[in-house]
Amino acid sequence: MQTARSVTVIGCHAEGEVGRVITGGVLPPPGETLFDQREYLRTQDDGLRKFLLYEPRGGAFVHTNLIVPSKTPGADAGFIIMEPTDYPPMSGSNTICVATVLLETGMVAMQEPETILRLDTPGGLIEVVAQCGDSRCQNVCFRNVPCYVAKLDAVVEVPGLGSISCDIAYGGAYFAIVDAPSLGFAIVPDEARELVETGERIKAAAVEQHPVVHPENPGIHSITFTQFAAPLTKDDGGRTLGRNTVVISPGKLDRSPCGTGSSARLAVLHARGQIGLDENFVSQSVLGTEFHCSVADVGEISGQAAITPSIQGRAWITGSHQYSLDSDDPFPEGYTLSDTWYRALD
Repeated sequence: MQTARSVTVIGCHAEGEVGRVITGGVLPPPGETLFDQREYLRTQDDGLRKFLLYEPRGGAFVHTNLIVPSKTPGADAGFIIMEPTDYPPMSGSNTICVATVLLETGMVAMQEPETILRLDTPGGLIEVVAQCGDSRCQNVCFRNVPCYVAKLDAVVEVPGLGSISCDIAYGGAYFAIVDAPSLGFAIVPDEARELVETGERIKAAAVEQHPVVHPENPGIHSITFTQFAAPLTKDDGGRTLGRNTVVISPGKLDRSPCGTGSSARLAVLHARGQIGLDENFVSQSVLGTEFHCSVADVGEISGQAAITPSIQGRAWITGSHQYSLDSDDPFPEGYTLSDTWYRALD
């Protein structure tokens, strides 16, 4: 086989959500910041994302992270997140996967019982603390970028659903957060297809009716995800629980509790007085996996009240892969079909 491209990837998942990590075969894209590099990939070299995420090498369930040298002094590494239709500025599950791969492969030296990392992302610098033992990451806790509420109780007119209420919040990307029970959902696996279909309709309407722009970076804008949230409950141990699921375009559910989604929800809960500073909150996914969350700090972002969330979870490495492109492969950037992708992509 005459190879036109070869990329080394470590497979990983965080509480069920796939977050593969590129460890070889790709040079850092040009740019003075991680956000600039992300924009270069998005606008000038999107073929890398399609090569790894589209079939036959990927699938609708795949996310991939490109490790790059940090652009922020003192940071250990940087990473750029690639999802099926987008390059989100930040991702919690991908952060946990990246930290786990960096440490368990020795790309960054592991210290036991605790390793502290500073990771550069297109959305900003994040601090990571990994609990380590027996050469494994036993859990990863990170402090997210500042997160805030853009709108509470925003009304969205959705074709076929009528008027619905949502909270719009930034957790590293923008989320339209809707009440699951009011729309007939219990957030269980059997509802996955209907949740996807409904969530994509809500997102399309919310994007059009409620434009949003990050107060410090106008390049971050527009609602990216719909989050279905169930009411808070308490378990027998007194823990505060909140079940949710996030719809990721073109149409799949986040298998994890979604780190940025949990951050956006924390911002809403704090704004409503339902979660206080340092109060523990367990965010649960459609699979029943958990992220342990809290409001680590409160402050402002360009005069807007904001919080700094703390999110903790675990990732597991699933394998090592060498993805290749044969020089006469008719699908150098892969393909998508609506049987598994909900809607086919260009």
